[in-house]
Amino acid sequence: MSRGFVVWLTGLSGAGKSTLADRLQEELAALGRHAEVLDGDEVRTHLSRGLGFSKEDRDTNVRRIGYVARLIARSGGVAITAAISPYRAVRDEIRSQTPGFVEVYVRCPLDELVRRDVKGLYRRALAGEIPNFTGVSDPYEEPPAPEVVVDTAVESVEESVEKVLRTLERLGHVRLGLRQRLPEGEELAALREEAVALPRLRVGSRELSDAYLLAAGALSPLTGFMGSSDYRAVLDHGRLAGGHPFTIPVLLRAGDEAPALRSAERVGLWFGDDPIAVLRLEEVYRTEPDREALAVYGTDDLAHPGVRLLREAGTWALAGEVTALARPASPFPEHDLTPLQVRRLKQERGWRTMVGFQTRNPVHRAHEYLQKVALELVDGLLLHPLVGDTKRDDLPAEVRMRCYRELLDGYYPPQRVLLATNPAWMRYAGPKEAVFHALIRRNYGCTHFIVGRDHAGVGGYYDTYAAHRIFDRYQPDELGIEIFRFEHAFFCRRCDGMASARTCPHPPDQHVNLSGTRVRELLAQGLPLPPEFSRPEVAAVLADAVGVET
Repeated sequence: MSRGFVVWLTGLSGAGKSTLADRLQEELAALGRHAEVLDGDEVRTHLSRGLGFSKEDRDTNVRRIGYVARLIARSGGVAITAAISPYRAVRDEIRSQTPGFVEVYVRCPLDELVRRDVKGLYRRALAGEIPNFTGVSDPYEEPPAPEVVVDTAVESVEESVEKVLRTLERLGHVRLGLRQRLPEGEELAALREEAVALPRLRVGSRELSDAYLLAAGALSPLTGFMGSSDYRAVLDHGRLAGGHPFTIPVLLRAGDEAPALRSAERVGLWFGDDPIAVLRLEEVYRTEPDREALAVYGTDDLAHPGVRLLREAGTWALAGEVTALARPASPFPEHDLTPLQVRRLKQERGWRTMVGFQTRNPVHRAHEYLQKVALELVDGLLLHPLVGDTKRDDLPAEVRMRCYRELLDGYYPPQRVLLATNPAWMRYAGPKEAVFHALIRRNYGCTHFIVGRDHAGVGGYYDTYAAHRIFDRYQPDELGIEIFRFEHAFFCRRCDGMASARTCPHPPDQHVNLSGTRVRELLAQGLPLPPEFSRPEVAAVLADAVGVET
């Protein structure tokens, strides 16, 4: 049975609560969730007949609504309340009694409410003709920390409902389809023009990558840079504040210029001379680098590349939804596919299952072996090399992509393999990044993901199979993707082929151990790659890239 929850819409009369409740009910029905709307006016007619508008009667009315909503949620349903519920204490009381309570403050200024007031109730209340009228002659206590704030004076119904749905997804109550914020044409031109007039924050290539991935849906359920509650929950629990698995903070870090942006509603993000995104600013807060280093990387050693970047970054963070105006530059645009484009190609090819493979290293025979073992079990393979920023001694993305093209041309069935770029940057966070990579591939449409030895590791900071064990912390259904945990593969001289400890009986002195690190070492020494390491076509590309004679 699905877990029930309560969406509690609170706000002044005429703010739009009932309209939002009805539209939200429709959207949830489309997602397969049955929802009941408890409208304040209808409840007073059927459940609270005879109650007046004193504080005591109002509180009684709210408690009755809360009780019914709780029963609905307890049975696995969704209750959407649309009642003024003006007093903070009784709302907090309902929250404390109700698991899955999501408070939505429907904000609208009084002058706009008066303008909308077709019945003339606000005018009469302002004239003193209606006593105890909330917002005029009786107080309305705004919620101090609601899960969602919508402003119906400036937002369309669609925008407000989208905010609520995205919050419900982030809290783990629903799972939405991918929704891109990658404008094109006139909309893109208008946003770029707007960005010129907005307060500016200059960013680097990593922020450009993150902004694009957020807007493309690759980091769903995140739609923007993390706020403080999600940030701390990720560090403490490897989950977002609502419980959704997430292991890497995705932050818009800034220096001392950040506090001055607090009053801005929207901020233009600039990379070089170009606006690359618009941020709808929701929060500015301080990060905790010491705690973050240990929580994400498992070390505070400055020799670790991720820790070093963290220490060099600003200690402030800006949070909010992102709309991307540009994507990271790429020399292989034919492979720069969005999550939705990959999903469509998967569907067109008739693949029900698809396994994702991640690497920042040049492809070698062990990679090929793992990929082909997986292809025996699924319909299609997404080769998804990371092409964002990596360490200085890693081979350039262009070289790695050339290697994959050579391999695909001669050694893979083309109808069962899709090559696409992953514009993320490398954190080198070992097991935490293994989960992060799996979630990204889920959003690209993968049903399975390959995790091998020392996934995303660097410099011996992580146990060999720590990236396997971390997945034991999560249930497969909550990750939304199944993990293939592969052991170390090697070339066995006696077997005359690729094998693993599960399939090969021969002693270690017959094994040629393959790794990206060893490939880089041989190339750095000017030595050719033996055929046990790489296919000859791949070896030729690598040799040409580093000037090694074959």
